Amino acid sequence: MIDYKKKIAEILCSHVTDLTAEEIEEIVEVPQDKSNGDYAFPCFRLAKVLRKAPPLIAKDIAEGIKDDPLFEKVEQVNAYVNMFIDAEEYLKDTLKEALDSENFGKSDEGNGKVITIDFSSPNIAKPFHIGHIRSTVIGNSINLIYRNLGYEVVRLNHVGDYGTQFGKMIVAYRKWGDEDEVKANPIETLLGLYTKFHQEADKDPELEDEARKAFVKLEAGEEEEVRLWKWFSDESLREFNRVYDMLEIEFDEIDGESFYTDKMQRFIDELNAKNLMHESRGANIVDLEEWGMPPALITKSDGSTLYITRDIATAVYRDEHYHFYKNIYVVATQQNLYFQQLWKVLELLGYDCYKDCVHVPFGMVSMESGTMSTRSGRVIFLEDVLNKAVDQTREIIAEKNPNADPEFIDKVAHEVGIGAVIFQELSNNKIKDYVFKWDKVLNFDGETGPYVQYTHARCCSVMRKAGEEVCAKAQSGDIDYSKITGKNAFELGRLLHDMPDVIHEAADKYEPSIITRHVVNIAQAYNRFYHDEHILTENEDEKIAKVALTIAAKNGIKNGLALLGMHAPERM
Repeated sequence: MIDYKKKIAEILCSHVTDLTAEEIEEIVEVPQDKSNGDYAFPCFRLAKVLRKAPPLIAKDIAEGIKDDPLFEKVEQVNAYVNMFIDAEEYLKDTLKEALDSENFGKSDEGNGKVITIDFSSPNIAKPFHIGHIRSTVIGNSINLIYRNLGYEVVRLNHVGDYGTQFGKMIVAYRKWGDEDEVKANPIETLLGLYTKFHQEADKDPELEDEARKAFVKLEAGEEEEVRLWKWFSDESLREFNRVYDMLEIEFDEIDGESFYTDKMQRFIDELNAKNLMHESRGANIVDLEEWGMPPALITKSDGSTLYITRDIATAVYRDEHYHFYKNIYVVATQQNLYFQQLWKVLELLGYDCYKDCVHVPFGMVSMESGTMSTRSGRVIFLEDVLNKAVDQTREIIAEKNPNADPEFIDKVAHEVGIGAVIFQELSNNKIKDYVFKWDKVLNFDGETGPYVQYTHARCCSVMRKAGEEVCAKAQSGDIDYSKITGKNAFELGRLLHDMPDVIHEAADKYEPSIITRHVVNIAQAYNRFYHDEHILTENEDEKIAKVALTIAAKNGIKNGLALLGMHAPERM
């Protein structure tokens, strides 16, 4: 598509000789009020150079460019040059790409560069709760966005399957556990044991020492500790996979922290060899005071390792194994300092891969009754949220389609119900904290996933009513663009034209909500077009042109939803 800011800058360059085309492009604005033009050029910056009042400068520039075929109209308003793009040419340029459903919004700029992305990462033997949805769906969407731009993305689920918590689980199971109960209901049973451990440890602090000793034995490879740990892990992963299947999220590797057990000593030795590690109260640390950070704790006094020890090995392994262009971690904002420490230790060790490591932080989820806590057992299972969303959607779809095939109802209920949860999660800026409320998550009115999906189904309905022959002519792009130059059609065209730039912005900022907001805007613009204009008119040329815009809107919505990890049903 034409980059209109760049094109306008080139046109203005011959009339504004005191600025480069690049400088002009930075100054060109997109007015919020469309009565002020599609694009505007403020002339304040030129006043000192030209020693002339900005309105007079704007008048001269407007007079100089008014006859350019790019513009339908050029106006001088005070110190601004307001430019209105020729609607027919604009829509022709836009639909040329938007009618290509397979490639609209895609690019090959990544050229196969490898991006590793670490997301979801629940803890073994703990519930996959609503708090995990943030890393899971934000990470999956970032993965889809970068794949869309031609990068080779390696999806990594770095599950928490190591650490002192497993010492606690082992101790709790030995004292109060039952094998049959764990097999029958793994996560809830293990959560109950984990909660009981902390309740009892408050009364008997020696339990914490037992847990630490159990973890040291696990790290040392003691047979019974390893057997229990492996059993807890396998049972947990089976539970997790049910949720991933519902969300239709796949990983290229699921390699827990334990995978790096035999890879850590290399870096402990390197830290010692470079005199970077010092003893402090029996533990080994890297002093980061010089860089305004607390020390990085590498090994505890009992010799056991910590997250950062394993993450040093993880980052270097990924660099040596995948030769990544970027190594992305989708982890809560609470870990900002931790990642700064990790990057600094990697830098001190001499591993330049730290420069290509990116932490994508996100806000926390809390419940109306307060912060979620695994220790106290106060959590909402993500699987329950997804099932409830599907069940509620099934009731709505069945009510609207009483004679529909049950398989159709189940399929749409799944796509819309799961989509509602994903869309709600991705609808706000990722950095914001939010309170989980059932009524908000399952509200299908307003700017929601079901609203956008319904608009896609509406586009498909219009296409079915138009018939294959009209759709084929519309799809060809050989249409009379003068038939779709009205205000609503042009605004829809503008949003479709911006789609590739929106996708790039979402990638640059690691922010899927930018796409979420844009597909809502496209859906709203199409619905205004649908309600205010008669699409399937008697005039064949007008009908074909309006169906072409409908197909383009459908493609924009479908491809946008796909980048969020959602389906776009053709009937609802």
